[in-house]
Amino acid sequence: MTYSTQQASPLAAGALVTVIGGAGFLGRYVVEALAKAGCRVRVVSRHADSALFLKPLGDLGQIQVVSGDIRSDTDMAAAFAGAAAGVNLVGILAENGQQKFATLQAEGAGRAARAAAAAGAVGYVQMSAIGADAGSRIPYARSKGDGEALVHAAMPGAVVLRPSIVAGPEDQFFNRFAAMARLSPVLPAISGESLFQPVYVRNVADAAVAGLTRSDAAGRIFELGGPDVLSFKAILEMISDLTGLDRPVVGFSDFTSSMLARLGDVLPFMPMNSDQLAMLKLGNICAPGMPGLVDLGITPTPLSAYLPQMMQRYRRGGRFAKAEQAA
Repeated sequence: MTYSTQQASPLAAGALVTVIGGAGFLGRYVVEALAKAGCRVRVVSRHADSALFLKPLGDLGQIQVVSGDIRSDTDMAAAFAGAAAGVNLVGILAENGQQKFATLQAEGAGRAARAAAAAGAVGYVQMSAIGADAGSRIPYARSKGDGEALVHAAMPGAVVLRPSIVAGPEDQFFNRFAAMARLSPVLPAISGESLFQPVYVRNVADAAVAGLTRSDAAGRIFELGGPDVLSFKAILEMISDLTGLDRPVVGFSDFTSSMLARLGDVLPFMPMNSDQLAMLKLGNICAPGMPGLVDLGITPTPLSAYLPQMMQRYRRGGRFAKAEQAA
């Protein structure tokens, strides 16, 4: 990916970028993209050993892995010491134990940004989500909105990225429902008409790099979605087709959906919990007029470019399934 020569990068060659929460699904792609852009990368994870797999994504010594907790002022100060820029990827889809939305996605986001500002960082990217709203009654959305506000209070020039459902080889959306199709005779279309705009994980990673390297991005909010806008029902039908499992997609009533979501509040293997159902009903597409991937110089990747290959492993016979059926 190339950027306009008229937009000078605020990062010098070999600049150190701290990535908080870099050991997750999106993190590996952000770290790889930063390394390819010539940055030195410091990956901060609560359990550093879980992030060691990232080191081969860069040259020798280019990627450093350290332990740190976004709930600790001391850890964040150490994480950003000497850093020219930062990226915060910390986020959860459901609360569990001490992992709370407000603690991580609001207070933690503000703490990381304040530490980056105190360290003199010149660039910052906060990974948020479509639907972020400090006034929302939904705890997930409210914490994301509060986090954005705290980040901008600490670093007015911070770039906020709000992706739709992030899709890619290790995602917890397409893979979750494809795995469900293997075990269940039907696929449940809970709030089946709700719209999604899945965005390819590498596009989101490139957007994080662009947020640090494009001077015209500073202080702005970008909503990131792919070129395909599909209902939840259509996505499930696509999964059923691409896996070759031919599972019927069954629509559920609001009452049944609510009951299933309440079970999801206590049973982690359920398809969604109450907060996720509430967010699903709102839809997950980019707001009209909001800047997005194209404004960051990135061409959105369609589902057809990567989803069929992702779904191959769920087919009977894997990637050789079609050949076996044709024989």
